[in-house]
Amino acid sequence: MARLSSNPIGLHRFRPCLRIPQPPQFILNPRPRHIKIRKFQTLACQTNPNLEEKDTSTSTTSQEIPLVVEPSTANSQTSKATVDNPALPQFPSKDINRKIAIVSTLAALGLFLTTRLDFGVSLKDLSAIALPYEEALSNGKPTVVEFYADWCEVCRELAPDVYKVEQQYKDRVNFVMLNVDNTKWEQELDEFGVEGIPHFAFLDKEGNEEGNVVGRLPRQYLLENVQALARGEPSVPHARVVGQYSSAEARKVHQVVDPRSHG
Repeated sequence: MARLSSNPIGLHRFRPCLRIPQPPQFILNPRPRHIKIRKFQTLACQTNPNLEEKDTSTSTTSQEIPLVVEPSTANSQTSKATVDNPALPQFPSKDINRKIAIVSTLAALGLFLTTRLDFGVSLKDLSAIALPYEEALSNGKPTVVEFYADWCEVCRELAPDVYKVEQQYKDRVNFVMLNVDNTKWEQELDEFGVEGIPHFAFLDKEGNEEGNVVGRLPRQYLLENVQALARGEPSVPHARVVGQYSSAEARKVHQVVDPRSHG
């Protein structure tokens, strides 16, 4: 030990073998956190719509007030306002709708039945209720003579109108139907100058012709002439009127099966 301590030169050769461990150093590297920012939409309530008339300083300092509306509250308030406000239109109830449907159905049914009754009248029906030509000339009443044919479209169209007028004045005026296809009436065709059908000849009480109406014309023409005959006037208001008609030259002449037939 004395040698070691006395030799200062050899001390640097021996290094201490005991080392004090250094505490470990931890470097914290925190991960960046993603912070979610919720964005709320705001509604700005503007108190004065005339922004152009205001100063720019006032418009820049306007505050935005967020407005949150709950759906349930808005619906309840809207329904209350609708009920409380008498000026708003009220929706019809089920009872009113049912009544409207019943009335509409009855109206449509009535129109259908009326149409069927009008258009259900045929030329055969008119011929069946018409008076014979000889009887009409001898009973002392004015007479309406219609020359027709079963194939005449205009005649079929006017049959409901003729039926209505006949039902209204049948007690005061005779109504006669003569079929131009019947060779029995060739003399009457020449006498009344029938060239188109339907041809309506209006005769007074003595059997003299006061006027005639030919073809498709408004029912008012026929009605006014019949009214004049029923009142015993010396002339009819529509004495020579011609509308759309079917040519009598196209008639289908056939022999009479029943000589007593006036049709």
